Amino acid sequence: MITYRHHIASLVAVFLALAVGVVLGGGPLSELGRAEEGSSTSAAERELAEARRAAALGDDFATESAATLYGGKLRGHPAALVTLPGVDEDDVQALTAQVEAAGGTVSGRYDVRESLLDPGERSLVDSLGSQLMTQLPDGSVDLEAPTYVRMGQLLGVAAATTAAAGAPADADTTAVRESLAAGGLLTTVDDDAAKAPLVLVAVGDEPDAAVLAGLMSGLAQTSTGVVVAGDTASGRPGGALALLRSDPAGEELATVDAADTPLGQVSAVLALLRQLGGTGGAFGASGAEGAVPLG
Repeated sequence: MITYRHHIASLVAVFLALAVGVVLGGGPLSELGRAEEGSSTSAAERELAEARRAAALGDDFATESAATLYGGKLRGHPAALVTLPGVDEDDVQALTAQVEAAGGTVSGRYDVRESLLDPGERSLVDSLGSQLMTQLPDGSVDLEAPTYVRMGQLLGVAAATTAAAGAPADADTTAVRESLAAGGLLTTVDDDAAKAPLVLVAVGDEPDAAVLAGLMSGLAQTSTGVVVAGDTASGRPGGALALLRSDPAGEELATVDAADTPLGQVSAVLALLRQLGGTGGAFGASGAEGAVPLG
């Protein structure tokens, strides 16, 4: 039986295809600028303008329908927000607002510094990771993990937990946060922030693909679920999310491109809901599993 919620979700999927597939060049109307010989340029422009109007309607529709789609299912399941260098602050605030619209809270914000993503700083990352391992209880971090997977696990110690309702920061959490901050790798907005079962990662500038994959893999191993969200370009060939999706690490989490649009932001939170059940996938304009997480 098709529920009202699934009916709304299906409509959102159609609008998302318009918003991030057609308008931004990923859909069938991307050929409008190369109309067949003899066709009118003005006619093509009119069609493109209509597509843009439909996309704008889709953004409005997603925003208005978001609460119905979410059904308050993030209530009691906080999310940690991890931002990467270059992310648009307006997009970060919009993602935060959607988490709240789903009944959830952002337990804490963690801003990754450029030095953590710079392959040239690998020695620093490896040294600090090795040092922190000796200060944590056995089993907190995989001693045999590669440098960036291990650092992702340490990010998990700082921000995440597998406890469904989250967990308060403890001495180990504080030690990792302070050490990463002192090493110039991470800024924690709230030193007393609780740890969250869900992690929403907002990707900005194009990070090194291997570094990003390692960090996200480690983070996924120390949380209930991770959603990595990027702009529309990030899902295109060579983009950050496209590369992450092609890596085995991409199978451990969910990815959503087009998070620079209201439709994509709604999809990112729907992906968080899926992650509560351990289901990942690639969504957005270039997502292999479709535009919107419907399940």
